[in-house]
Amino acid sequence: MFLGIDIGTSGVKAVVLDTHGAVVGQGVAALSVQRPELLWSEQDPDAWWAATEAAVRAIDPTIRRAVRGVGIAGQMHGATLLGADDRPLRPAILWNDGRSFAECDALEAETPEFGTVGGNIVMPGFTAPKLEWVRRHEPDVFDRVTTVLLPKDYVRLRMTGEKISDMSDSAGTLWLDVAKRAWSASLLAACGLSVEQMPRLVEGSALGGRLRPDIAETWGMAEVPVAGGGGDNAAGAAGVGVVSDGKALLSLGTSGVIFVANDRFRPNPARAVHAFCHCLPDLWHQMSVHLSAASCIDWVARLTGAAGAAELFARAEAAGAANGPELFLPYLSGERTPYNDAQVRGAFLQLDNDTDPGRLAQAVLEGVAFALADGLDALREAGSEVAELAVIGGGARSRYWGETIAAAMDVPLVYLQGGEVGPALGAARLAQLAVDGGSPADVCVAPPVSHVIAPDATLRTRIAPKLAAFRAAYSRVSPKPARTDA
Repeated sequence: MFLGIDIGTSGVKAVVLDTHGAVVGQGVAALSVQRPELLWSEQDPDAWWAATEAAVRAIDPTIRRAVRGVGIAGQMHGATLLGADDRPLRPAILWNDGRSFAECDALEAETPEFGTVGGNIVMPGFTAPKLEWVRRHEPDVFDRVTTVLLPKDYVRLRMTGEKISDMSDSAGTLWLDVAKRAWSASLLAACGLSVEQMPRLVEGSALGGRLRPDIAETWGMAEVPVAGGGGDNAAGAAGVGVVSDGKALLSLGTSGVIFVANDRFRPNPARAVHAFCHCLPDLWHQMSVHLSAASCIDWVARLTGAAGAAELFARAEAAGAANGPELFLPYLSGERTPYNDAQVRGAFLQLDNDTDPGRLAQAVLEGVAFALADGLDALREAGSEVAELAVIGGGARSRYWGETIAAAMDVPLVYLQGGEVGPALGAARLAQLAVDGGSPADVCVAPPVSHVIAPDATLRTRIAPKLAAFRAAYSRVSPKPARTDA
């Protein structure tokens, strides 16, 4: 059996797969995000570790004893700054933190290689501008930094005592030479850092440490190998068989991500498309990233007093698609693709006297779907042909929402059994590869199909005017000019 651990933003999930790839044990533990200032988003790294221990120990002890390897996945980009004692110097700055927009402009202007060697626009979500912000605003902290780790790799350090990262997660720092799959000394130097302050790199399916004896004893496991693992999206792709050129997925988690596997490095940052390493050797990927997806569902549920996501979806379905004029711009934490705008914020538009909680809920489902459609268009402009999308993440539970998304994007959505398990599933499969070897094509297979939602032409026609209005509305809430060719 193999244990997969996903260090998410809202919680840690742990799953165990048996030798046939079936999920036989699960544990979860919640996390919270701190926002002490406008645009800030932080977490205590030790909270990740506490939640990891809680999630793992929630799994039946008999199942834990049979585990032969561990894989780890996690939220990308988070700047975890360690001092000489390997303890955090400050709270981790997360992927959806927008404070470093000024540092992004400076790095872009001074070091064009971020877009070529690093393969991406310098955005506040990435790790590099976060360190530049710390250097400018917290120089006493910056001067004491001996190691920079990503969230899952801080958990690995606590598990194994080793400072190791994988290629897919590390590509999201902007310090990786993505084509060569190695740290770039020049990109690090642009932020006042060196390769010596970075973890050792391994492929996601390679050995990335072993459980420390005390942790193994606490978890009731042997001192088993720990795989390199991956960033959450790459690991999620490995979990559902998106491991060959052109295969694609849609992840409906806190953020919304469209992920396309590539057989070579294909950077195209013009519309904020990401180009990173995959978590498997000789593979890369492109992504469109939307900073708020399922998080919008939780937000509007709280706003309208719904008991939870299920009640919200029911209210939206009762209201019906495009039955009201309401528009929702889902930029609660800013936006990446296609606008690269850390300062834009969400908005409801076109409210009237008949607006009620159901129509607000429907507008939110439509707004996220429209943002995802923008992202798919950007990927197509970047050369990716997407015939269908496998769907993973907690948002995959709603068939009604899937119908809206499929119509907005005009592409079939393939729902897989257990797809909501997400990156933890892929992490467990990376552990299997690290321990037993084998071909990723044989190990990282797609789970059985639960159902397929094809785009409904009538629904697409019905929502088309709102999609057009949505695209025109961006300029009304952001000082940045909207594209006229979107």
